Amino acid sequence: MATELDNIEIRPARRRFVQGAAALATTLIAPGILLYKTGQASSNGAAKTPRWGLLIDTNALSEADVDACVSACQREHGWHSEAGSATDAQWIRKLRLSDERSGQQQFLPMMCQHCADPPCVDVCPTGASFKRDDGIVLVNKHTCIGCRYCMMACPYKARSFIHETLYDQLPVAPRGKGTVESCTLCVHRIDRDGANAVPACAEAVNRGEHKAILFGDLNDPQSEISQRLKSHGATRIRADLGVDPGVRYQGL
Repeated sequence: MATELDNIEIRPARRRFVQGAAALATTLIAPGILLYKTGQASSNGAAKTPRWGLLIDTNALSEADVDACVSACQREHGWHSEAGSATDAQWIRKLRLSDERSGQQQFLPMMCQHCADPPCVDVCPTGASFKRDDGIVLVNKHTCIGCRYCMMACPYKARSFIHETLYDQLPVAPRGKGTVESCTLCVHRIDRDGANAVPACAEAVNRGEHKAILFGDLNDPQSEISQRLKSHGATRIRADLGVDPGVRYQGL
């Protein structure tokens, strides 16, 4: 069955423009608010540029666990709504899957999939949506014009538009009224800790040695995430689209 994505033309010239824009090291969005680095992140001495990703074990996640993931992301990035106000932010949301025959239910967190070939980047007219060398897909708040083409192109409904006036923003998560936003994979933690980083959603549900959400380098065959993928496999949601998501799910 044809989808809207079948009609998206991938333009190499736009890719070159985005890659050129990514050469900027850092920039300020407002006094005291530092935008995440747009260039290549440190690989902590690795010979090959990393590609950061997540492996999510849905069998190890209860509904309460997924709720905890959402709450942790809200606290980490400050996108929750205040009392009496509303927010359309969808940095991460809870999905419920039901088996019609058995009645079995599963719950999983859905966020930006940090695709290797992100449709949001291809349709962005300004280059505000871009992919870093390490695979993290971000939005430059300075150049986002709020056209929302990226929201229409995303097959995972992982992006949202900021309608409300913002107060007390967090330095690690610059936002902006009239712009689009999505999961950053806790890029501020990755730029600080590299392969040892733990995104807020994972921190909320990992217990002891068992990691229901595993962060790591998909390009390193010796990394824990690569070893688990090799031994147990995983599912890429909407793999038929060929966008190669960096978030993989086990147990689906």
